[in-house]
Amino acid sequence: MRNYELVCIVQPDLDETAFKGAVDRVQGWVTETGGSVDKVEIWGRRRLSYPIRKQRDGQYVLLNITLDPKAASGLERNIRYLETAMRHLLTVV
Repeated sequence: MRNYELVCIVQPDLDETAFKGAVDRVQGWVTETGGSVDKVEIWGRRRLSYPIRKQRDGQYVLLNITLDPKAASGLERNIRYLETAMRHLLTVV
């Protein structure tokens, strides 16, 4: 098991329940693969440095997770197909 930081930028026009649902879905993918979510920090809505999908703002969320390195590629694939996630970055801590 390895420690990771996952930063996701979610669409800014989502309401609170849809945003929470997107974060819960990512947490569910982590736990399905045998990992654990250690900490979730919601950074809130921030201005992007350049437009992504014609959006100037995004809702940022940071997840500290513990995950098997073999499952990391599957997690990134799932996040890539999540329509509400505009960008993500998974780094080893």
